[in-house]
Amino acid sequence: MGNWVVNYWFSVLFLATWLGLNVFLFVHAFLSYEKADKYFYTREILGLALAWARASARCLNFNSMLILLPVCRNLLSFLRGTCSFCRHALRKQLDHNLAFHKLVAYMICLHTAIHIIAHLFNFEHYSRSRWATDGSLASILSTLSQQERDEDSWINPIQSPNMTVEYVTFTSIAGVTGVIITIALVLIVTSAMEFIRRSYFEVFWYTHHIFIIYFIGLGIHGIGGIVRGQTEESLNESHPHRCAEFLEQWDDHDSHCKHPRFEGLPAESWKWILAPGILYIFERILRFYRSKQKVVITKVVMHPSKVLELQMSKHGFIMEVGQYIFVNFPSISYLEWHPFTLTSAPEEDFFSIHIRAVGDWTENLIRAFEQQHSPIPRIEVDGPFGTVSEDVFQYEVAVSVGAGIGVTPFASILKSIWYKFRHADHNLKTQTAGHAALNFDKATDILTGLKQKTSFGRPMWDNEFSTIANAHPKSVVGVFLCGPQTLAKSLSKRCHQYSSLDPRKVQFYFNKEDF
Repeated sequence: MGNWVVNYWFSVLFLATWLGLNVFLFVHAFLSYEKADKYFYTREILGLALAWARASARCLNFNSMLILLPVCRNLLSFLRGTCSFCRHALRKQLDHNLAFHKLVAYMICLHTAIHIIAHLFNFEHYSRSRWATDGSLASILSTLSQQERDEDSWINPIQSPNMTVEYVTFTSIAGVTGVIITIALVLIVTSAMEFIRRSYFEVFWYTHHIFIIYFIGLGIHGIGGIVRGQTEESLNESHPHRCAEFLEQWDDHDSHCKHPRFEGLPAESWKWILAPGILYIFERILRFYRSKQKVVITKVVMHPSKVLELQMSKHGFIMEVGQYIFVNFPSISYLEWHPFTLTSAPEEDFFSIHIRAVGDWTENLIRAFEQQHSPIPRIEVDGPFGTVSEDVFQYEVAVSVGAGIGVTPFASILKSIWYKFRHADHNLKTQTAGHAALNFDKATDILTGLKQKTSFGRPMWDNEFSTIANAHPKSVVGVFLCGPQTLAKSLSKRCHQYSSLDPRKVQFYFNKEDF
């Protein structure tokens, strides 16, 4: 348990705070609508469904406010830069941005389901009260619009017994936007499933941008004010605790109780999403501006196994090891942007990426570069953006693990180490060689021709971690992975297993590349 806390204590604290805020907002809103005198008459018709609908709406607004922040990549890069002095646990939290984005999306789905179900009960109660002839308070309240013919007299949106729930749903702002929001959310969530993202990335990419419709619909959803409460003036002259039982006398001129007056609840969603919406718009403007800056492809290399290397230059482009960029080829797809880890080192006068053929977009791209008599496709670049691998030099000891094309982040790191080693003075070279653990043999490897021997097969992770722990008994070790989730689970488990309970001794911090 102690080893697990080393890696995840701040993540647990962060998630507990987020969940706590969700619980607080839900309970606070639920009790407000369940106890407030303003909604006494509304509760007579709707019952508990009113509080359930409004409490879930409050949490929907809160999480809709958060959902865009984890994908503001420039904001995260800025925070990473300003937090360069922070502890590893604090900086690592920025690397879980997509995981948090997904958790917030799941919370939005949960509260959307609660909100829809609660409103289904609400409409059922509205309809039943409008049809009722039993003289109950709910039935009398539902006929106030016919009695008064006044703008602020009605509380039941079903104005006549002949009016259907479907009619109210598809003729009101709240009903129409609610349907649109729900459809948009279903499409966004289903298209983001792992299978679709991996196999049909274009479907995921295009469908995910329906979030614009979601936010517009959410912003105007409450304008209609279907759910209504008693006005403050009406509460003062006709308080429900004093007048509800004298409902038969509401029409009497001599009565001390007047007809209650009602008003729609003010729209709130736009207040929650305005600030993050503006922030995200500025994010997109900045990314659009940077993407339109001229990029020159200086070299194209076709490697075995259908891996394309592109070396490029761009004015003012400054990178760090382990960072990534988004690239777009308008001739392949005008709207699609794909992330690729930079494989060049900051010391080089160009920046490069390696692209492997794994889908329609990459295969079409590689085919375009293979056509010798065709002009080189125009490229647009956005970035660079920081990732977990950027922190590799922040640790006393670093272990980098790459699987498949996942070796690309560490190509940049190894190149940078080589350049530092090459340009360092003699004393620093000895120090760098020791820290980089370059244990050279006299004989060269028969396969690569390098002094470092090639080891075939999968590493014996227990042996590797045990060796590192024994060699560096008082060090902070950063373990970096760019690879599949199964390997991540294995490495994470061993980071917990081989970290000492004593904070003064060896500690393994697991970091996974994720973008």
